[in-house]
Amino acid sequence: MKKSVIAILLLAITAQGRQRLLPEKTIAQSLPGTVTLSLVEFNRLVELAEAAARKPKPPAAPVPFILSRAVFALRVENESVFGSLNVDGDVLQKGPTRVDIATGLTILEAQQSQAPLPLLKEGATHAAIVNGPGAFSISMKVACEVTVDAGRASFSVQAPTAGSALLTLDMPGNHANVHVEPGLITNRGTSNGRTIIDAALEPGKPAKIWWTTREAAAPVTQRELRFLSDVKTLISAGDSQLRIAALCDVTVVQGEPTEFRLPLPSGYEVTEASGATLDSSEIQSGVLILKVREPSRRTHQFLVAIERPNADNKLDAPFLTLIGAQRETGEVLVEGVGTMDLTAKEEGGLRRIDVRETGAVARSLSHFPLQAAFRYHRRPGDAPKLALEWSQFPDSPVLSAIAERATITTLLNVEGKTLTEVTLRVRNHAQPFVKVGLPRGASLLSAEVEGEKVKPVLGSDGSRVPLLRTGFRPSGAYTVSFVYLSSGAPFAKNGSYEMGLPKLDIPISFSSWEVFLPDRLEVRQFAGNALSASVVAARPQEVFAAVGQDSDGLEAERAAVAVTDLGRLEAGQIGGVVVDQAGAIISGAKISILNTQTNVARSTSTDGEGRWVVSGVPQGPVRVKVDAQGFKSLQQELNFDASHSAMLGSTLEIGATTETVNVTAGAASLLDRTEMKIDQAARRVREAQLNSPSQNVFNLQRKVAGILPVRVDVPHAGKSYRFVRALVMDEETKITFQYKSK
Repeated sequence: MKKSVIAILLLAITAQGRQRLLPEKTIAQSLPGTVTLSLVEFNRLVELAEAAARKPKPPAAPVPFILSRAVFALRVENESVFGSLNVDGDVLQKGPTRVDIATGLTILEAQQSQAPLPLLKEGATHAAIVNGPGAFSISMKVACEVTVDAGRASFSVQAPTAGSALLTLDMPGNHANVHVEPGLITNRGTSNGRTIIDAALEPGKPAKIWWTTREAAAPVTQRELRFLSDVKTLISAGDSQLRIAALCDVTVVQGEPTEFRLPLPSGYEVTEASGATLDSSEIQSGVLILKVREPSRRTHQFLVAIERPNADNKLDAPFLTLIGAQRETGEVLVEGVGTMDLTAKEEGGLRRIDVRETGAVARSLSHFPLQAAFRYHRRPGDAPKLALEWSQFPDSPVLSAIAERATITTLLNVEGKTLTEVTLRVRNHAQPFVKVGLPRGASLLSAEVEGEKVKPVLGSDGSRVPLLRTGFRPSGAYTVSFVYLSSGAPFAKNGSYEMGLPKLDIPISFSSWEVFLPDRLEVRQFAGNALSASVVAARPQEVFAAVGQDSDGLEAERAAVAVTDLGRLEAGQIGGVVVDQAGAIISGAKISILNTQTNVARSTSTDGEGRWVVSGVPQGPVRVKVDAQGFKSLQQELNFDASHSAMLGSTLEIGATTETVNVTAGAASLLDRTEMKIDQAARRVREAQLNSPSQNVFNLQRKVAGILPVRVDVPHAGKSYRFVRALVMDEETKITFQYKSK
């Protein structure tokens, strides 16, 4: 082929050269045997020649042959092993190929396609010559020697390097204890006084098969079988099925039992029968027969489980017992699947015990809360009975998420449009969304989970705000917020107005709602299912708001402890209130108490409400000194009776801390002079604080300036009105008020 291509190319080149030198008339009269080609045809021939040269050769097989399956079928007779070995495989290359098929065996005969097949032997390996490519199957009759040692016999076979290597072994004796190393016995059975096993061998490795042997002994008289049993029974009562599990501990006192019999109650099906010494089990005429592989053992343990369908709510519990036991003891445990109210009535030797008295082994069988427990010791003539009756209750839903508090801020303009931001402090186990029932005509604008934006979802039954986001799996409380816009009727000259918050499908422990109204509106007569913050003390609100800030609840505990109740002072305590001349409370003032007779000193500081308490003050003349930054120091003296308590009212004057004001009077009179001032000043400060916009209002106003994807006019001057509500669960919070436009 290559020579012909070269010849064609040479002729083409010669013809092309002549075409250039000779005129057209001369070319037409070329000598015989020459070929004239155009340049296009010449280039095409060159490309074909190059493509033929680049054509890849078919790859050679990486190995000459493979073995896919090897199956041994062996039989033990006397001290020899006879049987067959079948090998299947494929030859991957063309022509005669040497195939290694067996190692370490005596091969009596070999056949391929029912025709004799000669074998080659090199050392301990036998090989055959097989033509390929193609599949082949070789059958051989093999034999090997059995080695008998003290107490056991064995032989070895080399498993071919095949995809799978299987062994079937037929040997004399019932229940022979056969071992294959390395390998796995997949089936074991007996037939006509012989033991048959199936095993999977490890390809390419030698496998040792061994079994124990015993000398034939003269028959001896069988001794009477005596054994004791202890049965721990677990009864599982459910709405669809009844399950009974019995753990039977057997102690053999005399004899060598080969089996134990256990009668089965009618209608039940055996689902499990297991044990360390259990060889096999079978059912004959309603009796479960447990056959053991080591009759000489003194102890046996079996786990038997039975069950049947259930459509009733009552049961006469059956008892599983071993036939022939000289003494039987046991425990009966009853568990309820799901939530139920169970009644048990016992008789016939059963003794009720506390479920905490049951043994650890019996309790380990249960998976649900135990309802009742009994113990018994069966005597001749005893027939234990246990009547059970129960009422099943539906399972309660699991609370997967809760909002510890909700902080809501609403901006309301004169056109009746409201912009509301809801911030939730959430503890969440697995709930992905919170369903938000927005007021009619409202729309969600944005949502965030722990400071990062998320996308709300609009469903057929309402809007949903994500409680989780990708890669965020919190272990404690975290923040979820969303903003929505709703439209209402414009404000008239006067009238009433109603506002509402969305319903959430998670419970909210405490809600704080701030409504910011423009200066043009003069409002009064608030009503609704939310309380005005003016009628709720400031300290309870702080305690509610503190819940959840600390994962262990310590912050809430500190806030609650900080509350000083001067009306409940005990003997040996001195307390009081510190205010300025305008009646405003002073927090953080330092209180020093000195007994001028014994020089025993005590000190403390005022809390956020200007109150303080000192305990353990000794009896006698006492000097109380009050110091605060920017105020004159105040000293008060009194004769303290430790069997009672005392209250002091302290009014500080503005001035240098180096100046001191001395006051000598009774504790009660000091408190009376300032109590009215304190109440009046606190009320004025409280009202001013409630109507002053919080930082939440300013933050929401800034969001409108470009962060939120909507244009809405919000009031920038006005008053805030605050409302609180505790324990909100899937319901709408509403307020109404009367207004008058200025």
